Amino acid sequence: MLKKFAAILAAPFVLAMGLASLPAQQATKPVFSSNDAAERIPNLGTLKTELKEYHDCTCKCGCYAHDLDGQADRAIEFLRRLAAHRGPHEKLALILDIDDTSLSTYPEMLDADFAYNPAVFDQWLDTAQAAAIPGTLRLYKEAQRLGVSVFFITGRKEAQRAATERNLRAQDFDNWKLLVMLPENHGSQTIGAFKAVARAQIAAAGYTLALSVGDQWSDLKGKPEAEYSVKYPDPYYFIP
Repeated sequence: MLKKFAAILAAPFVLAMGLASLPAQQATKPVFSSNDAAERIPNLGTLKTELKEYHDCTCKCGCYAHDLDGQADRAIEFLRRLAAHRGPHEKLALILDIDDTSLSTYPEMLDADFAYNPAVFDQWLDTAQAAAIPGTLRLYKEAQRLGVSVFFITGRKEAQRAATERNLRAQDFDNWKLLVMLPENHGSQTIGAFKAVARAQIAAAGYTLALSVGDQWSDLKGKPEAEYSVKYPDPYYFIP
């Protein structure tokens, strides 16, 4: 038993002596390999945190509400200028997108952790609880004061018309001229192409496309285009 105890005590000493006797060239510098291009891609969790901070106005990257208001003020300025110089019988049209231009879908995005599930998103739209974006509501009321007709063109499906109309009216958007929604049989037509066709139909009805406001470039671009177009910030998603 005594010999066994002595052997246990001696083991650390023998191990230390063995490490000390290793050749010096085996103590090499650690090597790390990485893909520099991939490492430059921002971490998804960090991006989501920044999106929340931007919306809540708690980061140095800006303030979502402030940026929305700034663009809405520009839109109002454009509209007043155009209305002041319209012809005696000219009919002016203000074209508005709905989601994240007129009504905010941020609560659904936050609840979904910024993932997009069409079925879940559509169910949320059917609840008709999206809040008005204040700057757009100001623009809407100014258009009504100036006698400018308001047209909504949205990528929401025709099947959501009842919920959409209920939501708009609940948020004090009322007395619009027309609400154009995505038909069920739109096929492979992109949202941008669909909206361009809708604008063409409004122009063909004798309206001047005075001002168009949206949070996606697909809301605004594509012939014919409005005389003035105002894009709202939207870092949350992109629609081609």
